[in-house]
Parts: sequence; structure tokens; C-alpha cells
Amino acid sequence: MSPRPSPAASATPPLLADLLQQHFDPASSEPNNQQLYRLLRDAILQEALPPGLRLPSSRQLAAELGLARNTVIHVYERLGAEGYVSAGVGQGTFVLDTRPDKLASRDAPGPARPAPATPEAAISRRGAELVEQAGAGEKQWGAFMPGVPEVRTFPSRTWMRLHNRQWRKPQPDLLTYAVGPGLPALRSALADYLHSSRGVRCTPEQIIVTNGSHSALQLIALLLGDAGDTAWVENPGYWGVHSVWRSAGLATLPVPVDNEGLQVDEGARLGVPKLIYASPSHQYPLGAVMSLARRRRLLAYARRHDSWIVEDDYDSEFRYGHPPLPSLQGLDDHGRVIYLATFSKVIYPGLRLGYMVVPEALVECFQTGLSELFRGGQYLTQAVLADFIAEGHFVSHIRRMRHLYAARREALLSAIRQHFGDSLAIHDGAAGLHLVLGLPEGSDDRAVAAAALARGILTRPLSAYYRGDAAHLPGLLLGYAHVDEDDIARHFATLAGAIGL
Repeated sequence: MSPRPSPAASATPPLLADLLQQHFDPASSEPNNQQLYRLLRDAILQEALPPGLRLPSSRQLAAELGLARNTVIHVYERLGAEGYVSAGVGQGTFVLDTRPDKLASRDAPGPARPAPATPEAAISRRGAELVEQAGAGEKQWGAFMPGVPEVRTFPSRTWMRLHNRQWRKPQPDLLTYAVGPGLPALRSALADYLHSSRGVRCTPEQIIVTNGSHSALQLIALLLGDAGDTAWVENPGYWGVHSVWRSAGLATLPVPVDNEGLQVDEGARLGVPKLIYASPSHQYPLGAVMSLARRRRLLAYARRHDSWIVEDDYDSEFRYGHPPLPSLQGLDDHGRVIYLATFSKVIYPGLRLGYMVVPEALVECFQTGLSELFRGGQYLTQAVLADFIAEGHFVSHIRRMRHLYAARREALLSAIRQHFGDSLAIHDGAAGLHLVLGLPEGSDDRAVAAAALARGILTRPLSAYYRGDAAHLPGLLLGYAHVDEDDIARHFATLAGAIGL
């Protein structure tokens, strides 16, 4: 604090008088107290009112500005509470010395460094890589955005009724901090569902509820991997795995896939990984189903080399023409598979709830890790979801959507045949919410996707899902789940114009 001048001064200092005369406007729409506070604060920060300056008394300033004295008192008290001035009854109000130059000269000699001129100069190497390789798009709704379910037919009235029923119960434990791996009722309902529909072998205790698949992937990386450890990821594959795991310090290695799924022998040439990411029931994005022989080969490799397999079962509920395939986890007799799923595709993406099934040996550390890093949460929503599953609404909704998606898929296939016959390959595995339309060898699928966007059609180029120097198949990911069946032919005709074959 700078020394105070003589208290003899009673008139408004010229610097302050000029400031108020030029800038204080009683007719302004800004409240008088806020306007006066802003002017004094900014003048102190910009040193237009220097440290040590004595401000006029609240009575004097109020009279000069035509304000109520309490307005000025309130402003002085606020400035004092925030450290701009010191004030004491009968002692006057003085501008405090808050300049950083003394601290700078003592701790960091030399001129201050300017703020980064560009984002690239500000963020870390890891951050730059994350931003450069980001796959999330700004637009998430419209033909033919892949990975988007139909949300307009969700049974919202049923959901609201279940939600209101929970609110009518006095349950503070649903609204406070969550420190466990998920609501017991939801974990129990999920264990029953997974056993009957996906062939997953687990107890409710093995289920860890998360805020979506990215939270699960991050927790897996932090608990099972150290910085520099390697992880196999399907190529082409889900971009989010690379983003999350690389930001956690893992080195992701792209491993090619074929019509039987992840090529284990090709991965083995890259070295032994700590983690292996695979989508065996419906490979993303090409749709291959991992053969039984390949599944057993992958399980044997993980067991032999002490690797963990992360099985992403993101949309296996939607298969057309035959029942969903049992999970890879159901074949695992040695506790090497972490089963990963989400409600984004089967309910709606904004729910932001997913879950893992972890081997029994990992249950305690994953429960603790979740509570320590993410605190869990959304227990009220989890209670609604538990009721939704237990009362049969979940399975009924999946059944309805499977029928709806099958019809929309068939409409898209028909539109493709109408424009291109059998000249373009189609990859989808008769499952999921999208298909991949292959393009002729040498095509620039990114340019085609950009041309489609200019025509109002959303799609993703297949080449964007590849990493490394592997040969890329050109193609387009076409999501059909949220596109009305009657509109598919019209939208695809627009896309066909962008493809231009």
C-alpha cells in the first residue's frame, strides 16, 4: 500500500473530475452504481487514477453527481472488497498500489512476454496433435451424417413419466455427489440385459457406469497404461480412440482390418501392446464381423502377452436379417476383455451415459479410479434408465428402431442401385446405423464429401478414418438411421450429383 497524502484535500481530484465529466452519464441505460463502479475500476487499472490518490468522500461525490449517497457508498465498498481502494471510517478512501511492475522487476527481469499471436503458439505439442487430427464435426444432424440415431421417435412420454416418478420420491442420494461405479439398480438391470441379449458373462459389480465411451477409454488408459505404452487400434477405425489414448500418453498403432476384422498377425509385427481396441461385432466403420477363428486368435494373443482387449460394442443391437452376435467377452475365460458400450445409439446421444464390464480382478481399482477422477454422477438419470430397462421399455424401443432402421437401410440401398447399379462396393455388415459406399480407386473422397456439403448433404470421407501410411480405400460413410424413408431417394440423388460418376 502506498503512503497516503495529507487528508486536507477535500475537493474532487482534477483527474477524477475530468473522468466523470467526460464519461459518467446519468441518463445511460446502465445503472448508476454499475456505471460508477466500472469507470473507477477501469481508471485505477489503467492508472488514470494513480496509487495513493485520495477519492472524495461519499457525501461529496454523491452531491456532485446528483446520486444517492448510498449508491456511492456501495461502489466504494465494492471497490474496497475487490482490492482497488482502502477505506476506513473517518480516514478517507485511497487508491491502492496494485501495479505488477515491482513484482515483475524482482522475479522476472526484462520486458513482459507478449501473448501468443496464434493458437498454434499457445498450445502444447500434444494439444496441437489433438486439434490437427480431430474428427468431431460441427454439424450432427442431416442426411447422411453417420452415427446419428433417430431421436424423434424416442418414447419421451414414457421417459418423462418415469422421470417424474423419481422426482416425487425424496431421494437425496440421487442428487448428491456420486462416489460409486453407478446406481446399483441400473447395474443390476444391465447385467440381466447383457446376459440375455449379448452373451456377456458378468455380475452387476463388474459394471462401471461412465459419462460416455470417451470417459471409459480415458479411464482405461490411465489405469492400465503408462506414458509410452503402445495400443493397437483398428485401421480404419474410430478416430476418438486415437484422440483419447494419445492424450493420455499412449502410442496408438494402426492395425489393418480385413473381412474377418482386426488382423492379429499384422499387429504382432508392430510389437506387444498394452491395450488392443477392437469392434468385433460390427467393425467401425467398414462393418466386418470378426470371425470365430480370429476372435480366438485375438484372445490367445492377449492372454499370452498380458495385453488387455477393449471390445467396443457400440451398435450391435441393430442387425438386419439375423440376431445380434454374442460378444467377444463371452468367449473370454481368462479375464482379458473389457467390454465397452454406450446408450448413445440405442437411446439418444445427449444422454451421455455409457458403461464398461471389467474383469473381476479390475473391479476395485476401476471403481476407485472412476470416483477419484470423474466422481460418477447423473444418478437421477440412471434411476430413470434402470426403470426404463426393468419395465421392458428398453427392449421394446430397440425392437421398434431395428425395424425402422432396416427399412431406411433398404431405401438407401435401393437408391444406390438406382443410380450406380452394382458398380460401387457397399460395406456395412448388414448392421448398425450407417453403410460405407465405396468409390472407384483413385477417387478423392474428401473432395466428394466437400462437394456434397456444398449441396447440403453431410457425409464423411472413409480416408479420414485411416492412420499411417497404409493404402486407403476411398469411400463415403452414409448414415441413414435418422433420415426419413420417404426423403432418402431425394437426398441421395443430390449426393449422386456430387459423386458425379
